[in-house]
Amino acid sequence: MAQNVTTAAELRKTWEDYWAGKGHTLVASSSLIPTHPSAPMFTNSGMMQFVPYFLGEEKTPYSPPRAASIQKCVRAGGKHNDLDAIGRSLRHLSYFEMLGNFSFGDYFKREGIVWAWEFVTEVLGIDGSRIWATVHTSDDEAEEIWHKEVGLPRERIQRLDKDNFWEMGESGPCGPSSELFYDFGPEHGPDGGPSNPAAENRFIEFWNLVFMQYFRDASGNLTPLPNKHVDTGAGLERIVGLLQGSPSLFTCDTLARLVAEVETITGRRLGASEQDDVALRLIADHSRAMTFLIADGVVPSNEDRGYVLRRIIRRAIRFAYLLGVQTHIAPRMADRVIEVMCDRYPEVREHRDLIVRMLDREEGQFRRTLETGLSILEAELADLPQGGTLSGETAFTLHDTYGFPLEVTFEIVGDRGFDVDTA
Repeated sequence: MAQNVTTAAELRKTWEDYWAGKGHTLVASSSLIPTHPSAPMFTNSGMMQFVPYFLGEEKTPYSPPRAASIQKCVRAGGKHNDLDAIGRSLRHLSYFEMLGNFSFGDYFKREGIVWAWEFVTEVLGIDGSRIWATVHTSDDEAEEIWHKEVGLPRERIQRLDKDNFWEMGESGPCGPSSELFYDFGPEHGPDGGPSNPAAENRFIEFWNLVFMQYFRDASGNLTPLPNKHVDTGAGLERIVGLLQGSPSLFTCDTLARLVAEVETITGRRLGASEQDDVALRLIADHSRAMTFLIADGVVPSNEDRGYVLRRIIRRAIRFAYLLGVQTHIAPRMADRVIEVMCDRYPEVREHRDLIVRMLDREEGQFRRTLETGLSILEAELADLPQGGTLSGETAFTLHDTYGFPLEVTFEIVGDRGFDVDTA
């Protein structure tokens, strides 16, 4: 019987109850700073903390060898970098929570697919007629399970190539994947299913099932793995969005409360103008990323993780500054993030003083830099013809002499319809 799930807190509990009932060990979220030597800059998926088990480096400690988690993730650098889409996209986030269930040489495709469908349609009560699935071009088995066991019509099963093949790196475990998409209807885009690039705002991917069944060697040859694994990842915010009937993640639950706080601080309202909407969404999103990264030990700096954190902080401040916000916004937004999310993640409350102090210092320094650099940049842009090009020399002078970040120059110049000469 379908449960009445509409909020992030309800979805978290429903997720954990379901997988515990399927014999999965519930594993807490790991830090946003991964520890495995092969790991990216930040934890960007639920499987990161389980890499040693997937690679066979360590024995799986769970009996049976299956687990489920709700993992905090950041995608803001490297291969999975959603930073430039934040604010402009209704469904991309720099910080998000990933629901995951994992099998370490235990169950495989059949259970992975059938249970995913059961959870979505029977437990959450999502309309199965709106769900599409994609499988890899080579994966006859997955298509047959979707069609014959789940009952999904073949016309709602599409085969994709690279988009449905997962690999850990140039060599190592890899395998086909199957993704679940929700159809928000013709008012959000053309028909054609998930394979139609023009329909990306209509068919929203919300769950990826990865079936690790091969090992790719340095020459690119695939051989079957002795133990086959399942690694799935579902976007918590995306599922909450579709449960509430919204393709925008920023009008639902946690993010909606953060957007409301940004509206209060700025005096702007979501839906009034596209430029304001981008700023409101970006500030709300980046507030979570900066709060959780500092809580997990990242310090703003000019290199590595610290540089990415500093860039996230500064982007949020810049958008607030351009909306006319004169007071420090980052510490206030962090307080709201902590208030909204500390029940699930007490570490943000425990590090509240450090988070607020660090953000207050960063914002003070950057606002001084902004005031000086923006006045110079505005004067330079005023002298350019519409669609003109700012000299690279000016951009680098702003950076070297005044500490004005190059990426900020590029973003402002681009937003105003100009180019920067990078030759």
